[in-house]
Amino acid sequence: MNKCIYVGCDDADLDLFESQYALPEGMCYNSYVLIGDAKTAVMDAMDARCCDEWLAKVEKALNGRRPDYLVCQHMEPDHSGSMGAFLKKYPEAAVVCSKQAVVMMNQFMIEAENVEVVGEGSTLDLGDLTLQFVAAPMVHWPEVIMTWCPEEQVLFSADGFGKFGVYHADEDDWACEARRYYFNIVGKYGMQVSNVLKKLAGKELKTIAPLHGPVLEGEKKDEALRLYSIWSAYGVETDGVLVAYASIHGNTRRAAEQLAEILKAKGANKVAITDLSRDDMAEAIEDAFRMNRLALCCATYDGDIFPPMHMFLHKLRLKGYQNRRVALVENGSWAPQAAKVMREMLSTCKNVEVVEPTVTIRGSLKPAQVAELEALADALLA
Repeated sequence: MNKCIYVGCDDADLDLFESQYALPEGMCYNSYVLIGDAKTAVMDAMDARCCDEWLAKVEKALNGRRPDYLVCQHMEPDHSGSMGAFLKKYPEAAVVCSKQAVVMMNQFMIEAENVEVVGEGSTLDLGDLTLQFVAAPMVHWPEVIMTWCPEEQVLFSADGFGKFGVYHADEDDWACEARRYYFNIVGKYGMQVSNVLKKLAGKELKTIAPLHGPVLEGEKKDEALRLYSIWSAYGVETDGVLVAYASIHGNTRRAAEQLAEILKAKGANKVAITDLSRDDMAEAIEDAFRMNRLALCCATYDGDIFPPMHMFLHKLRLKGYQNRRVALVENGSWAPQAAKVMREMLSTCKNVEVVEPTVTIRGSLKPAQVAELEALADALLA
């Protein structure tokens, strides 16, 4: 990208993204300056936490020129938080955005003297560079646009193809944090992501430049496109089983661990196990979508299910969980209800098969019940 200058910023001290997703390696916010021979455009603003650093980088990249355009692909505050400061410094710059983004600018009290509304197929001429806009509603907000620059063969993909972490985090493993990011941030909108991928199918993409995570080129770009095709279709990336348990005193945990061992012994290609009370919930969501089978082991609690399991299933439903097989193990000393509640919550998920038999534990798993876990494992792997 010879005429594109990266002006993004790392926020290494940020502990939670959207106040809910753990960031062991912080977060980056990406922005780019396009230098055309006639006009210049800044691609997206920045979180307010990085405003001063970003403005200094933009000024250096412009090298004495003034920006003609600020392209706003996405109005979420981690990208629009510094728009006001930018427009105060460069009041003559026109904000280029979708019609719905104009409404959101007012909601976030961002005032612009000059706004150019663009939509699907609109273009912006920078001289020797052209920006072509691709409507991407609900990836993952309704106002989102992406931008294609044919001369540089680069797609500015908004939040699409993003990942958690600072810019250089996990350089050799894009997929791990990109997967956790996708299913927790964008995952509900697979159809909309699919629609955008279809629009991009005929373009010779050399580079994908997202708003989070590294710029993707070569094999990394190809792998990202391959995975997004699977993820957006709610397809199976890994043939395996996630055993997710919510245990109060440890008895349900022990049953879950025994089930995991049985699944391994019976030849499951991959078995992962997660403690919903202690492990990262976002990673559990990621693994549930990654694999084609799920085993839920849960204690009854107040005539319902133990809250960590309730949160897990609630989030799976929010993110559009579908096309999977699920096994149920419940525990209850006097009135087991967990399987009933879990089944009801899963009933709203598209094409989710709950296999039989359900295994009911009363207090602790008895040696005679191991055969029931064996039968459940056989049904899940069938």
